Amino acid sequence: MKHYTSIHDIDDINAWIEEARLLKANPLKYLELGRNKVLGLLFFNSSLRTRLSTQKAALNLGMNPIVMNVSGDAWGIEFGDGTIMNGTTAEHIKEAAAVVSQYCDIIAVRAFPTLVDRVRDEREEVLKSFVKYASVPIVNMESATAHPLQGLTDAITISEYAKTQRPKVVLSWAPHIKALPHAVANSFTQAMRKMEVEFLITHPEGYELNKDIVGDTPIIYNQEDAFKKADFVYVKNWSSYSDYGKVLNSDPNWMITKEKLGNAKFMHCLPVRRNVIVEDAVLDSAHSLVIQQANNRTYAAQLVLKKLLENL
Repeated sequence: MKHYTSIHDIDDINAWIEEARLLKANPLKYLELGRNKVLGLLFFNSSLRTRLSTQKAALNLGMNPIVMNVSGDAWGIEFGDGTIMNGTTAEHIKEAAAVVSQYCDIIAVRAFPTLVDRVRDEREEVLKSFVKYASVPIVNMESATAHPLQGLTDAITISEYAKTQRPKVVLSWAPHIKALPHAVANSFTQAMRKMEVEFLITHPEGYELNKDIVGDTPIIYNQEDAFKKADFVYVKNWSSYSDYGKVLNSDPNWMITKEKLGNAKFMHCLPVRRNVIVEDAVLDSAHSLVIQQANNRTYAAQLVLKKLLENL
């Protein structure tokens, strides 16, 4: 594996899950693997779990992490080819990626979508430019259309708490006060389609995700019907894909309640807006796995870094 930019970089998800669980049981086993290696963490957008868990993962492998908030601490970066740089950007990605590659052995990048121009967002300009112009491996810490570290984390968490060989997993849309990206929902869908689970998606009409990602996954427009006999309910808001970036429906009845959830385990990538996405009674109950998910972010990132270090 040269880079980790998508769930599709996982060749055998069951083997990866097992290896991640072994790392979790003995996180310092490979402390010498990353000795004298540097991980550059470049954030074009804010972060809490991704930033801290990826730094911890690097430290568990003996690496030295360097963190930069690019949008605030660096020169404005130009990504277009042939651009006359007489505007606000001072440095081109060709030089920036090449320079950072001299300082770091692996580069991890986080950049969000515009939610205005779907074609541009699906081009993954920031992520793919680093892949193109950097000379070291690239890790996707969330991009315009994908969050593969979160998707791997969620697969690990479900495998830990599943009580049947083929659990029923539901991805549910829930309301939010603003338009949000599709990245988490996309990568979760891709991860579940690799696993041995009964997987379906529920959302109001108009919130269909990219059909190339969803494939033949069943879609149910009635949330309560979708939740019947569910083992895991993964909740996330996303904006419209067809009417790109728009909020078409803010129906509060789609909020997750204890009554709707039943005996299922509740999952969310965090941060989560209490009593908008999900009521307190769910988050504060034994059914919630959000803290366990957040813990597993370290071991998902550590596994990815381990595999890249082994190929350096």
